[in-house]
Amino acid sequence: MKLKETDALTSFNYGWLLNRIFPYIKPIMGRVLLGFVIAVPVGLLDGIVSFAIKPYMDYVVGEQNLIINGYEISYSFLAVLMPFAIIFFALFQGVLRYLNAYLTDWTSFKMTNAVKKDLFANLVYMDSAFFDENSSGIVINRYLTDSDEAAKMLVDQIKSFVVSLFGAISLIIVMLYSSWQLAVVGVVVLALAFVPIIFIRKKIKSASNKNIVINGDITTIMNETYSGNKVVSGYNLQSRQIKLFNKSLDNSFNVLISLTKRAGWMSPVMYLIASFGIAFVLFYGTKLIHDETITAGSFASFVTSLLLLYKPIKTLGNTLTKFQNIFVSLGRVFELFDYVPSIKDKLETVELKDLNSNISFNDVCFYYEPNKPVLNNINLVVNKGETVAIVGNSGGGKSTLVNLLTRFYDVTQGSIKFDGTDIRDFKLKDLRSIISVVFQDNFLFTGTIRENILLGNHNASEEELANVIEASHLNELIAMLPNGIDTLLGERGTSLSGGQRQRIAIARAMIRNTPIIVLDEATSALDNESEAVVQKALDNLTKNKTVFVIAHRLSTVKNADRIIVINNGNIVEEGSHESLLNLENGHYRHLYDMQFKQSDSVLA
Repeated sequence: MKLKETDALTSFNYGWLLNRIFPYIKPIMGRVLLGFVIAVPVGLLDGIVSFAIKPYMDYVVGEQNLIINGYEISYSFLAVLMPFAIIFFALFQGVLRYLNAYLTDWTSFKMTNAVKKDLFANLVYMDSAFFDENSSGIVINRYLTDSDEAAKMLVDQIKSFVVSLFGAISLIIVMLYSSWQLAVVGVVVLALAFVPIIFIRKKIKSASNKNIVINGDITTIMNETYSGNKVVSGYNLQSRQIKLFNKSLDNSFNVLISLTKRAGWMSPVMYLIASFGIAFVLFYGTKLIHDETITAGSFASFVTSLLLLYKPIKTLGNTLTKFQNIFVSLGRVFELFDYVPSIKDKLETVELKDLNSNISFNDVCFYYEPNKPVLNNINLVVNKGETVAIVGNSGGGKSTLVNLLTRFYDVTQGSIKFDGTDIRDFKLKDLRSIISVVFQDNFLFTGTIRENILLGNHNASEEELANVIEASHLNELIAMLPNGIDTLLGERGTSLSGGQRQRIAIARAMIRNTPIIVLDEATSALDNESEAVVQKALDNLTKNKTVFVIAHRLSTVKNADRIIVINNGNIVEEGSHESLLNLENGHYRHLYDMQFKQSDSVLA
């Protein structure tokens, strides 16, 4: 699944999208409904001022007493009462607005976090192919930005819609109260003002999809600049990164301004429609006053309502536009939820606790891309307790072979079996719980050395922890650090040397105590001194285990029980170090000669 290629096909299927988001609204439904209930009087109170103008003009300005059900209220009392009443209603509306804003933010943040939690829970189970196909930037934007847009903005815009809707309703009621004849004009203007919304839905969807891809590129450039800062500095790539970053920002600007050009006419068109309505009201209202159909107070109240109506109508228009953005984001979010990793557990699985006999590769073929084989008909049996080294030229398929063992990828053809059972019949969690992998560039998480080691086994005792620290030759390093094993490491452990990071990774693998160990070029990036220390730690790690060693340096594999030579995806040789060296014109002998023809003593 390439996240850049999203179409968000469900963006206009509003009912389906709301049905999908409802489970995230349901737990907070009480507060959501309370917020909407409060939003109703907040909107209705918008009509208070325009409603008050009619009696103020007709009675206070006209110096006439108001009679209600035979009870007479003097105009002088109204002159004092009405300003204070308006202030009271404004204060009351202000309190309601505060409560409404608090409830809106509370429910929005809650729902956003719930969506993000589920998205992240979905992300961590994605297969390796997913991360191969998608950059960090596009993943971050799709999993964080879309959820913010979809969840947080949904409640906020619904609240805004409710407030504006009831604000418009209250003003329309005042208009009807003032003059039903003129109110007809207002309703027609209201209906016409919404027409432009229909024409920009697809433009918004297209621009939104383009912009999320561009924002992903921007985040990727930022991530690469951060992670590759030494390469950027060492190779004087600052200008290149700036050029890429500026180009992406310019692309984002062009997409957004393109949308503005297409959607920006909505506001002036709506204003023009409203202006025609106001012009007609002024003309027709003057005639009604002359005909004594309405009073000057009614006309003033109506005109005030009509002018005030423009704001909620405009807000409603903008809200409906934002709703389309939200629905596009919702469509993209649920695309993520609906993506099913290609590597997953079967409905019925076989229990796996240990390796009892052997691991067999049976006619294994693998393709990263169609018609581009990486492994061809690999047949190999590795017995329990055996150490097998896999060597060969770069790109020959060595690492791919062990990536299939852990099901980072699945075989394209053939099978891999543990004790005769296909590994696809086991739970992924069970399979990976009996395999420990030490990579060439091991990832250390932000946290302490203790926390990084215990990632291998959270239930390990202090005694077990002390034993693996000693076995992985970490004692000297820990003694040098200010807080020892509880020293906080920076991001990715960059404050440590390569050898130190490797030894922490080895300790992490060692404390798991799994029956199968995979060493994927675990020492290839180290200098000779660091390699010697790390190799001692590896020797302790691999005692009495079934071990796969992927190696470029042949000095690390001479003691393996068997050496498998892979070239262009095929096993071309197999045997011990000595037997392979004795094969004239052999692939292993060729690799050996390339590395050691001037220093045979290295392997002595």
